[in-house]
Amino acid sequence: MDIILLLKAAILGVVEGLTEFLPISSTGHLILVGDLLDFNDERGKVFEIVIQFAAILAVCWEYRAKLVSVGTGLVQKQEAAQRFVTNLFIAFLPLAILGLLFGKVIKAHLFTPVPVALAFIVGGFIILWAERRQHTVRIQSVDEMRWKDALKMGLAQALALIPGTSRSGATIIGGLFFGLSRKAATEFSFFLAIPTLSMATLYEVVKYRDQFHAEDMGIFLVGSIASFISAFIAVRGLLRYISNHDFSVFAWYRIVFGLVVLVTAYSGIVDWSA
Repeated sequence: MDIILLLKAAILGVVEGLTEFLPISSTGHLILVGDLLDFNDERGKVFEIVIQFAAILAVCWEYRAKLVSVGTGLVQKQEAAQRFVTNLFIAFLPLAILGLLFGKVIKAHLFTPVPVALAFIVGGFIILWAERRQHTVRIQSVDEMRWKDALKMGLAQALALIPGTSRSGATIIGGLFFGLSRKAATEFSFFLAIPTLSMATLYEVVKYRDQFHAEDMGIFLVGSIASFISAFIAVRGLLRYISNHDFSVFAWYRIVFGLVVLVTAYSGIVDWSA
């Protein structure tokens, strides 16, 4: 196995894991880093499917007690468990429907470095604006959410169809606008990632099934391990961070990162594929 290819797999795995659940856009980072590493062809797309699923497993592991409790509650027909699952389903629908309708058009025109960089910058300013508003918290826990709250979160998540927007960023910041506490918005974003990313992974597996080859098992394994570990660290780290901080640091990161991409692109320092 090519050592350089394994190193690229490890780097992309870490990038996926660290950025999937932070409000900084995993898709945007994978497009940019994949472009730099020259690993953004059909093979690279299949690889991204695999490492995204590894990141999902990290969230499942972190919240395994909650997921088991919900599963048990469904069997016992507990109202709280049924409401929780219903909320996830309702929140999942907007992205699923809009993705099926407009996904191909968006991928054809926006999945390139410069549009991603612009989305980074715009998203950063939106986060700063959100943090400067006065927050009125109505919902302290995800278990207090009702279907209308879930629908609002789902509509916010649908903004993530624009690469560089950030699925987690849209749902978390949307949650703050809709009256959720930081913890409730962040945790619901994590839970919503499970059905959203699982269905996206399944769709992509079917779409690119002919691109899966046994000889790629090495890079799949390395990337998946890197993604799982880094996602686990990111999820735990974010939960600790928000207990005493706001999201402004992520906003400034997005703005600076986006500006760096634009400057390097238009100055010719980096030959982006845009």
